Amino acid sequence: MIASPSPLPALDRRAVALLLAATLTTMANAAISPALPGLEARFAEHPHAALLTRFLVPAPSVAVVLIAGWAGMLADRLGKRALLLAGVLLFALAGSLGMVLNSLEAILASRLALGVAVALIMTAQTALIADYFDGAARSRLLGLQISARNLGGLVSITLAGVLALMSPMHAFAIHGVALLILPFLWTAITEPKRPQVAQTTSTEDHETTQGLGVGLWAMAALQMLTTICFFTMPTQVPFFVASHGIENTAVIGAVMGALTLAGTLAATRYGALKPRLGHARLFMLGYGLMGAGMATLAFAPGLTVIFVGATLVGLGFATVSPNFNEIALRSAPASRRGRAAGVMTTSVFLGQIISPFLTLPLVRSTGYSGTFATLATALILAAITALIFHSMQKPQTREV
Repeated sequence: MIASPSPLPALDRRAVALLLAATLTTMANAAISPALPGLEARFAEHPHAALLTRFLVPAPSVAVVLIAGWAGMLADRLGKRALLLAGVLLFALAGSLGMVLNSLEAILASRLALGVAVALIMTAQTALIADYFDGAARSRLLGLQISARNLGGLVSITLAGVLALMSPMHAFAIHGVALLILPFLWTAITEPKRPQVAQTTSTEDHETTQGLGVGLWAMAALQMLTTICFFTMPTQVPFFVASHGIENTAVIGAVMGALTLAGTLAATRYGALKPRLGHARLFMLGYGLMGAGMATLAFAPGLTVIFVGATLVGLGFATVSPNFNEIALRSAPASRRGRAAGVMTTSVFLGQIISPFLTLPLVRSTGYSGTFATLATALILAAITALIFHSMQKPQTREV
């Protein structure tokens, strides 16, 4: 492992480079959202314009789910630096290509290629964090990673909205920002030293890998379930706000902005909170906040309370999210961190894809209040489970 010499990763050029790469990942899905109405109007003669324009947003997620596992294996075999640089270059090219394409099918193909780029970037970037840093530095950087993703999504949506005022096709230009950070990534990122074969084939390491493999899959499953709950916010909350008679898109955007901004701020505190609270209590705190936020939404009488609920959900999700990657990366031996990062990347995007299919029937059968109340119950139960787990671990900690 190449450990960080300082507990302040923001002072390390590699950390800055990896955080810049992280800002691209949320941009892939979110950036063109303001341009969707314009795109539908531009291709109005297409018989499936309404469906295809809406599918442009989740299309990269489909590619990530299909590719991320393979990307993890490539990272371990070919090197993480090359994978990251290739991903950033492909991101810029595939993302910007929509500006000049003349059919929805071609734009959709470019969005799928963009998803391949995201899979390469997220897998390599997360694995490199584990290779470069450990201890407090790794914890802090994993928290900042979530903040960088949120901030990248927030800024890209704003800028793409401005570009879309000129033409819906101009919104695709926002992806070209990846070319601006590519030179810095080239100079700042070096390929970590690979572990010796003997180290990865020893009996002790083999047993550790087998035992911790269960932990990796458990974190992936928990992250997917958490994402399913959280993704109710961008998929259902805009309609929930409209059901209160508020159809101003700027107000709806402000609610989503509060969600994202709260997550951005909360994730910056992960590095400071994790040594004090530990993983179990952070899960308890995060799920408690998410549950409180969902319960607030379930009984929200108006816009002000909706803002409060969205803020609580954003705070909670950003509190638990770094936990998943830290536990998963700690569970994986150095020779398989790329694969571990690929599994965790897949779980996030799989949760995003599954979420609408699970929550939409719930909304139709129980309404928005019933849906948020159901999710609140599940999340509060998760918080209680984390509390119980922490209580069971206390005697062991004292003995140590």
